[in-house]
Amino acid sequence: MNWMLVLSTVIAYALGNISTGIIVGRLYGHIDIRKTGSGNAGTTNVMRTLGWLPSVLTLVGDVLKAFIAVKIGRALAGETGGYISGIAVMCGHVWPVLYQFRGGKGMACALGVILANDAWLALALLGIQVVVVAATRYMSVASLVTSVLYPVIVAVTRPGNVRYIIFAACMSVLTIFCHRANIKRLIEKKENRLDFEKISSLGRKIKQKHEERKNR
Repeated sequence: MNWMLVLSTVIAYALGNISTGIIVGRLYGHIDIRKTGSGNAGTTNVMRTLGWLPSVLTLVGDVLKAFIAVKIGRALAGETGGYISGIAVMCGHVWPVLYQFRGGKGMACALGVILANDAWLALALLGIQVVVVAATRYMSVASLVTSVLYPVIVAVTRPGNVRYIIFAACMSVLTIFCHRANIKRLIEKKENRLDFEKISSLGRKIKQKHEERKNR
């Protein structure tokens, strides 16, 4: 048994359990983010509930933990270790044992994983996601588009790297699976669009609440 591969996988899953959304929700908004909005601990629910700044902090934290997990996996167990650690940190993020297996949907985490493996592709997919969100105001649609595109781009640009293609396909299946409820709502035309004006106003309201607490 490759003990370095086992160790890197365990470390990656453990890192995935660091739920930035829950931490930011408690520190910034004094709430359990899983009890508001969609009940999800990811960047989008933080954005809808607390505004831009907390969502950016959540995004950065989730990207960073995934990036570190993959780099540790590569250092301990090579390319295969990096791929397996990428899947493991995603599983830790989506199904964190520390939080009763209730985490995020994995898109920010996936970005960190892809960034650690292929920085330029990660930035390209992020750009596509931003464009789709701006055009449709559906975060779920943007996430699904980039999830589908990821293995396709890998297969086209790295046709000889079978392990990378399989890994990208696994990542795609995992993120699409996590968005199954969104897919159902999109089909039923019940999915909520992002309200950018409302999101911007949330930051001001939370700032006022913080100031009120200080003045008490």
